[in-house]
Amino acid sequence: MASGKPTCARTPEATAGRLLCRWKLWLVPGVLSALVTLVLSLLYMGGILAPADSLHRLPIALVNADTGVPLAGSRENLGTRISDAITSSTPIGDVQWHQVSRTQAEEQLASGKVFGALLIPADFTSSVGDLTTGRATVRPTLTVLTNPGKGSLGSSLAGQITQKAARQASSEIGRRLTSSPALAGASATTRLLLADPVAVQTQVGHPIRRHTGLGLSAFYYTLLLVLAGFLSANIVHNGVDTSLGYADSEIGPWHSRRPTVPIDRTQTLLLKMGITAGLTLVTTGLIMLATIVILGMDAPHRALLWAFSYCASLSVGLGVQAINAAFGGIGQLVAMFVFIALALPSSGATVPLEAVPGFYRFLGGFEPMRQVADGVRAILYFDARADAGLTRGWVMIAVGFVVALVFGLGMTRYYDRKGLRRLVPQPD
Repeated sequence: MASGKPTCARTPEATAGRLLCRWKLWLVPGVLSALVTLVLSLLYMGGILAPADSLHRLPIALVNADTGVPLAGSRENLGTRISDAITSSTPIGDVQWHQVSRTQAEEQLASGKVFGALLIPADFTSSVGDLTTGRATVRPTLTVLTNPGKGSLGSSLAGQITQKAARQASSEIGRRLTSSPALAGASATTRLLLADPVAVQTQVGHPIRRHTGLGLSAFYYTLLLVLAGFLSANIVHNGVDTSLGYADSEIGPWHSRRPTVPIDRTQTLLLKMGITAGLTLVTTGLIMLATIVILGMDAPHRALLWAFSYCASLSVGLGVQAINAAFGGIGQLVAMFVFIALALPSSGATVPLEAVPGFYRFLGGFEPMRQVADGVRAILYFDARADAGLTRGWVMIAVGFVVALVFGLGMTRYYDRKGLRRLVPQPD
C-alpha cells in the first residue's frame, strides 16, 4: 500500500568505467593529441638533426691580404691561388664566400653579416718561400676568425668549414713543395714539415661579453619575451571571459559563474587588448629584473632593450588575442602553433637558418620569433646596429601590430554584424 508520500527518482550518476567505453569521448582529444605530438616531433627534430647537410649559402668572409711576389714558376701568389681554390672547391650553394678586405671583414663580423672569416696574411707567400731556403723563422699561418654573437652552433659550423679549407690549402701547398726538384736531397724532417707547412690558428673575430651564455642569451631572452606575451594573453583571455560571465570559474571544488555582461565581440577584444598592453609593462620589467639585475646577464643599451622587448612581447600578445577572438575554443591551440611550435625551429637563434631545410627558411621570413631574435641579438651583441637585424626587427614588430589589429577587429566586427553574439542562457 502506498504511503502517500511523494518519491523522487534519483538519476544514476555516470561512472568513469562506463564512460571510458564510449569511443566518441576519445575521438576529438585522441586525434588532436596525436596530430599535435606528431607535428611537433617532426618540426623540432627535423630542423636540427643534420645542420651540416642542410647548408645553404652560409656567409663566411675570405680575406686575401697576401702581397707577396709569386714563387718561381707561378703567375699568382699563394694567397690568390688559395682563395680561388677555396671558392671553387666548395659545393655550390653551401657557403657564400665574401671576398673582402680585412677592414670589411671586421665590419661584417661586427654587424653579424658573416658567421666567421678566414684570413690569409700579407706575408704568406714569402713565409712559405722561406721554408724552402732555410731562412724561415716562423711557420706560415692562416687565421680562422669566429663570430660567437651569431650563436655557438653557427660560429662552430663556420669555424669547421674555414679550418677544413685551410688544412686543404696546406696539404696542396705541401704537395707542390715536396714535389719540387730543389728538395730532392732534403732531410726526412724537412720533407715532413713541408708536407703540411701551414699552421691554422683560431681567434675570436668579434668578441662578446662573458655573461652571454656563449651567444645563447639572445635566444633565451627572446623565448622569454614570446612566452610572456603568449601566456599572459591567454591568461587575460580566460580571466576576462570568466569575469564577464562567458566562462565558468572552477578552483578546486568550488565552481561559480558570474552574471553575463552584455558586450559585443569587438568591445571584448578591445578590452582584452587593453589589459594585455598594461600587463606587458609588468612582464617586460620582470623579465629584465630577473635576467639582468638578479642573474647578471650582460645587456648594453638597456633603455633600447626595454623598449624593443615591450613592443615585441606586446605584438605577440595582441596576435594571440586576435587569434582567440577569431577561432574561439581552438584559438589557443592555433596561437600555440603560430607563436611557439612553428616559430622555435625557424627562429635561427640556435641553428642558423642557413643550416636548416628550406621549409624552415621559408617560415623564418615571417615567423615572429626570428624577427625578435634578430633584434635582441643586435642589441646584446652588435652594439644595437641597425644593419645587424635591429631595423628588420622593428619593422616586423610594426607589421605584427597592424596584422593583429586588422585581423582581430575585422573578424569580431564581422561576427557582430552577423549577429553572432556570445550571450548564453544562465544556469538556474
